[in-house]
Amino acid sequence: MSESPVNWNSSQLTAGWQKGVTAFYYALGMTEADFGKAQVAIGVPLLEGNTCNVHAYELATQLKKGCEDAGMLAFPFGTPGVSDNLSQGHEGGNASLPSRNLIANSAECVVTAHCYDALIGMHHCDKNGPGFAMTLARTNYPGLIVSGGSILPGCHKGKDVTILDVYDSQAAVSVGQMTEAEGDEILRSACPGPGGCGIAASFNTWGIASEAIGLMLPASSSIPAVDAEKRAECLRVGAALKVLLEKNIRPRDILTKAAFRNAAVSIAAAGGSTNGVLHLLALAREAEVEFGLRDLQQIFRETPVLCSFAPRGSRTMVDLHRIGGTPVLLKHLLDCGLLDGSCMTVTGKTMAENLKDVPAPPADQDLIVSMENCYKPFADMQICFGNLAPDGIVFKVSSMKDPVFEGTAICFDDPREIVKAVEERRIKPGSVIVLRYWGPVASGMPEVLVATAALAVPELDGKVAFISDTRVSGVSHGAIGVHCAPEAAVGGPIACVQDGDLIKFDLINGTLDVNISDDQLLQRKEALKPWVPRDPRRGYLADFCATSAQANHGCVSSALIPTAR
Repeated sequence: MSESPVNWNSSQLTAGWQKGVTAFYYALGMTEADFGKAQVAIGVPLLEGNTCNVHAYELATQLKKGCEDAGMLAFPFGTPGVSDNLSQGHEGGNASLPSRNLIANSAECVVTAHCYDALIGMHHCDKNGPGFAMTLARTNYPGLIVSGGSILPGCHKGKDVTILDVYDSQAAVSVGQMTEAEGDEILRSACPGPGGCGIAASFNTWGIASEAIGLMLPASSSIPAVDAEKRAECLRVGAALKVLLEKNIRPRDILTKAAFRNAAVSIAAAGGSTNGVLHLLALAREAEVEFGLRDLQQIFRETPVLCSFAPRGSRTMVDLHRIGGTPVLLKHLLDCGLLDGSCMTVTGKTMAENLKDVPAPPADQDLIVSMENCYKPFADMQICFGNLAPDGIVFKVSSMKDPVFEGTAICFDDPREIVKAVEERRIKPGSVIVLRYWGPVASGMPEVLVATAALAVPELDGKVAFISDTRVSGVSHGAIGVHCAPEAAVGGPIACVQDGDLIKFDLINGTLDVNISDDQLLQRKEALKPWVPRDPRRGYLADFCATSAQANHGCVSSALIPTAR
């Protein structure tokens, strides 16, 4: 890290050889005195049709004012925004993961084309924060991520309810275990206003990971969306960013292997979403840090679950905010010896320095527990390899007590058929549901919450396993294996599984195998019919599917992985 002018990049335009471009700056109301100021880009995932993002531009105006108060110029710009909740379960679900890469590309395009000096990326829905983090790693421009904040829980019969309760209640209605009227009451009350999903699903998993990895200011991830403190935080971001510019602290100074370990430990201890794994892998590729599934396998084996966030428990991010926020969780992990406190962060200080005066979790709470009283001695997420997933698969098994599962395969190529099979009672305990041809190359790797929610009914929850080459929502719970690589569309072994095959996985030993010989597996692979893309093949989806690396590389552009395809 060496000092450089705060307008290290924008000076190419304000004081460069092509003087005529300054006419456009004068048209914006700038003066010559402004030409020496840093120019900050504020990436806004603008989507007023989504509860998570509806307040994004409002917060962007506060971020802009904070930058101006710190003596800088700031310019909000828009990026794509796709709601994971609204899009999943139909064709629109194919857009979710591609939107992450589109955000990364569009932000890189705007920031580099306009020679901005820094980037603030706003994290409102699942793919926003990861996309902007990828831009920061790729460009290595000074910058940070700001969380838009969690939604408050709703209330049903005097109890907190969240989006998880919506999906669980609808599954119960479908099999006659809850009245439609009560299911509709929960549906109407679960989401009372703006903010990302309030449990330890994908949105908050990435918020916690962003603070742990050092790209987000302390407590940003845990301040609720509607809290006045969220607006106050946004006003303070400009001063923090000014420090990064003055000290020339860049993302790759922060994104070290130790920082990735911190992020992985944090999401494991919190009981976070499998999507966090995919985004950490992608960010590592963008930052050119050697950090992969084998690293995660070791971390997840060694990290206990210390939090009772839903979906494994009942607590929400608002509960964490009430006891002091994400810094209280990170300080607890640091005191437990699970985090590396020497890692640099966007405060310009180390993790340990940030957490120096943060108190321990209060005694009168049940969200965060001690190492001795952990909910499980190893993470709910585990990484396995085997003849069914040579390049890895990510398991999340919060509903399964035994780390070993063996069952007979029931194969599907359409998640809606799984829902139908559950409703018709055709899926029995001891089954392994295999869903394939929904990976990054096949379909953009959509979330299939519609399938996993159907399997969450009491007679099946934790008693069947689900294996797929696609993704699931962080709201999902059960015994779930996803991101199977290679995927079926490129000839991965998951395409060769047949109904009745015996499948076994062992989370502690990290294995997943189908009980057939290598010769038989090869014969089945040679007999596979060529995969044909589904229609319609939207342009954005065609681009993503043609360029995406496999899930074990985070589904970044395959150009970053020369041998990925």
